[in-house]
Amino acid sequence: MSSSSPAPRIRLLVVDDSAYNRRNIADIFLNVPEVEVIGKAADGEEALRLTTLLKPDVITLDLEMPRMDGFTFLRILMSRQPTPVIVVSSYSQKENVFKALELGALDFVTKPDRQITPDATELREQILSKVLVVKNWRPQALVPHGLRRAAAPSGPWTPEGRPTPVPAAQPVFQQPRHLVAIASSTGGPSALLEIFSKIPATSGVGIVVAQHMPDKFTRTFAERLDRRGPVRTSEAQDGDRVGLLTGFVCPGRQCMEVIRNASNDYVLRVGPGAPTDRYVPSADRLLKSAAAAARERCIGVVLTGMGDDGVEGARQIFFNGGTVIAESQETAVVYGMPAAAVRAGVVSKVLPLPAIAEYIAGLS
Repeated sequence: MSSSSPAPRIRLLVVDDSAYNRRNIADIFLNVPEVEVIGKAADGEEALRLTTLLKPDVITLDLEMPRMDGFTFLRILMSRQPTPVIVVSSYSQKENVFKALELGALDFVTKPDRQITPDATELREQILSKVLVVKNWRPQALVPHGLRRAAAPSGPWTPEGRPTPVPAAQPVFQQPRHLVAIASSTGGPSALLEIFSKIPATSGVGIVVAQHMPDKFTRTFAERLDRRGPVRTSEAQDGDRVGLLTGFVCPGRQCMEVIRNASNDYVLRVGPGAPTDRYVPSADRLLKSAAAAARERCIGVVLTGMGDDGVEGARQIFFNGGTVIAESQETAVVYGMPAAAVRAGVVSKVLPLPAIAEYIAGLS
């Protein structure tokens, strides 16, 4: 009679310059059999030594530390020994968080201040759930998202990174020829930055995004996407029109839908999630509405992330004659949402991230 061996535990390294925070983060996992805290570090230099010695499966990382900060640590770590990193950062460090994601961090957790107290139940649960996500991550997908440099978008550019001003003869508002609706979660920010950086000024798309992200971060994230290329991107507001080369990110703790108005323009409806929404923002709700609004001109994209949000929306796009693209296992940091869409049989193409970026860039 054979007995199966227990699953290996996730080996966690905690990095924070506060001894109080190090202890409280480690205590989260005291009664979690899937996770073993194998070490604690007070700065980036110590973290690099322990990473080389202990080879953790995942690291929680503070960004502001003496001697070597979190950014320098990330650069060196991802070039030497790519490892999943969960950034634990304050609400005031929005730009720093996205900089860390671009350097290769897998995800982030926000804290209201410098200290992580034992009674911060929601924060502790978030840290636990994001560390456990490592069971499903794709090792070979981590480095391309973290270290791949974005190609410069085609077309003339101003020093500020915005496109050359549009000639006066061109209409101020034009409808997009294709509506691209994107669903993404864990690993999604860096994937979206890559996609937006590849879209040329000649593209015929308008883009709407449901990215699972806290509400205090979606505006900053939209601003970073805006600086990546000619797609004028912002956090969505109720009543916004989706025009040619415009992009909208659903606000955190809200849901977004696309409808047609009396002039047949694509218009956004933004409001609180409904009791039936399993996720907020809801990729399913966004993709379903995009399918109804754009039909065969709708391109649904399901990127990296846990769970199955977006599958029902992808189904609507697929059966309405649109195109559904799922990110391949080759590049998805977490092959959850794309895999669910593939299993449901509602996917037109399965492509690695660079090919998805090229496909969208080629839509005219």
